[in-house]
Amino acid sequence: MLHTPLWKRVLVWAAVVLGLYLAMPNLFYSRVETHNDAASEIEKSGGGATPEQEAALAAWPSLLPSSLVNLGLDLRGGAHLLAEVQLADVYKQRMDSLWPEARDALKAVRDQTGGIKRAQAPNGVLKIAISNPEGMQAALEALQPLASPVVSLTGAGSSNYEISGAGTEITIVLSEAEKAATDTRTMQQSLEIIRRRVDAAGTREPSIQRQGADRILIEVPGIGSAEELKAIIGTTAKLTFNTVVGTTQDAEANPGPGNIVVKDAEREGLYYILDEAPVVSGDNLVDSQPSFDQNGQPAVSFRFDTTGARKFGEYTGAHIGEPFAIMLDNTVISAPTIQSAITGGSGIITGSFTIEESTNLAVLLRAGALPAGMKFLEEKTVGPELGQDSIDAGRAAAVIGLIAVGVFMVASYGLFGVFANIALLINLGLIFGILSLIGGTLTLPGIAGLVLTIGTAVDANVLVYERIREELRQAKSAARAIEQGYERAMSAIVDANVTAMITALVLFYFGSGPVRGFAVTLAIGIVTSVFTALYVTRLLIEIWYNRAQPKTLVV
Repeated sequence: MLHTPLWKRVLVWAAVVLGLYLAMPNLFYSRVETHNDAASEIEKSGGGATPEQEAALAAWPSLLPSSLVNLGLDLRGGAHLLAEVQLADVYKQRMDSLWPEARDALKAVRDQTGGIKRAQAPNGVLKIAISNPEGMQAALEALQPLASPVVSLTGAGSSNYEISGAGTEITIVLSEAEKAATDTRTMQQSLEIIRRRVDAAGTREPSIQRQGADRILIEVPGIGSAEELKAIIGTTAKLTFNTVVGTTQDAEANPGPGNIVVKDAEREGLYYILDEAPVVSGDNLVDSQPSFDQNGQPAVSFRFDTTGARKFGEYTGAHIGEPFAIMLDNTVISAPTIQSAITGGSGIITGSFTIEESTNLAVLLRAGALPAGMKFLEEKTVGPELGQDSIDAGRAAAVIGLIAVGVFMVASYGLFGVFANIALLINLGLIFGILSLIGGTLTLPGIAGLVLTIGTAVDANVLVYERIREELRQAKSAARAIEQGYERAMSAIVDANVTAMITALVLFYFGSGPVRGFAVTLAIGIVTSVFTALYVTRLLIEIWYNRAQPKTLVV
C-alpha cells in the first residue's frame, strides 16, 4: 500500500482548499464587484447606505472572501495618459522662494550696496540690482552662505547655486548638478502625488511609471474617460500664505516687480496685490482635516512642520494688524488681519465651503500639490468592450487548451491522465486564488501566461508517469513503482522549473506593464504546477490505489 504521512496530507489538502476558497469570488465576479462598489459608495457618503447598496452587501456573505483578480486596462477598459512634467516651473519656484532669503542676507551690507531690488529675469534665474557697484564684492560674500552642497550622490562636491555679479547686477542660477537633483526629486514627488490621488479615487491597480527624463505614463483601469482622469490628476490644491501689498479693482494692474495680482474668491471685482514669494507654502503642511470655525461653518484646519511653524510664528509676530492672504490655486480664499502671533504651528482656513468642499480640500492638501505643471501629450480612453472581447478570446483559448490537454493525457495515460486533469483544474484554481490574495492584475499577456501554464502544467506528470512505466518494466510492484516514479522524477522536474522561474523573475524585474503581468502569472503557474503535479496527483493516486488495490497497474 501507498502511505503518505498524515501531516503532509493535511497540509496538501489544506493548501488546495484555501487556494480554491480564495479563488471562489471570481466565479461570482459581478456580484462581488457590486458588493465592493456599494461598500466604497457607503464609505464615501459617510456610512449611509441606500436600499440598493444594502441589498448588494447582503448578496455576498461577509464571512466569505471578497478579494478579486483585478483586470488590467486592456481587459477592463479605462484611461491612458502620457504627461510631460514642466520642470521649468520648479526652477522658477526655487528662485521665487530664494528672493526673500537673499534680500535678508543683503540687509547686513546695505550700507555698502545701497538700495536693492529684484530685477526682471527669465524663469529659473534670480537677478538682484544694487545701487552702489562698489559694494558688489560685499554683496557676493553676503550671499555666498545661501549656496550649499547638492543633496545628491551624483552632485557630491557641487554647490546648489552659482552666484555671480557684474556692475550693479547680481545673478543667481541653479547649478547643473542641482538641476539634475531637482529634476529627480520633482519626478519622484509627481509620481507619488499622482499615485495618491488616483488611489484616493478608488481605482484598482493603476500603472504609473516614469518615462524618459520628464514624462509620466498613467494607465488606470475602470475609469470612465481620459478627461475624468485628467480632472483627478490636475487638481493642484496649491496652498500658500503671502504678504498683502495692496488691493485693486483692475485685473490688469501693474503690481510692480516681485508682485502678482490675484482675484478674491468671494468678492467679484476685488483683486489683491501680493508679494509673489510666499511666506509659507503648502509644502510645510504635515496635516489638514475638515473642521468647523467659531460660527459653526465648514472650514479646514491645518498644521505646519517645525520649519513652517517657525516661519509662520515669526511673520505673524512681526506683522500684527496687517492683512495676510491665504492663496489656493492662484485665488485668495481668505485675507484675515493678523491679531496676534500664531506660534503653535496650526491654524484654520475659512471660506464659503460646504462640508463636502472642506473635506475634499483637506484631502487634496494632505496629498500635496504637484510640484510642477503637467502637459498632456497623449490621452485616450479604452472601451471595456475591447477588454470583453479579449476576455472571451482568452476564455475560449483556455477552454480549448484544457480540452486538448485533457484528451491527450487520457489517451496517453488512461486513469492516471484523469488524475492529471483533475490536478490541472485545481492548478488553475490555485493560480486565481493566489492572484486574488496578492491583489494581482490580470492583463491580456497574463491570460497568455495562463494558457501557457495549461499547456506546460502536465509536463511534470508526463515525467512522473514515464518514470513509473520504466519502474514497472523492471518488474517492480505497483506501489513501489509509483513511489520510485515520483521520487526519481522530482529532481528533473525541480531543475526544469527553476530555470523557468529564473526567466519569469528576469522578465518581472526588467519588464514593465504587460510584460510584468505575464511574468507574475507565469511565476505563480510554475509554483502551483509543481505543487499539483508532485503532491496533489500523488494523493489522488494514493487514495485510488489503497481503495481499489489493483493486482496489475497500467499507466
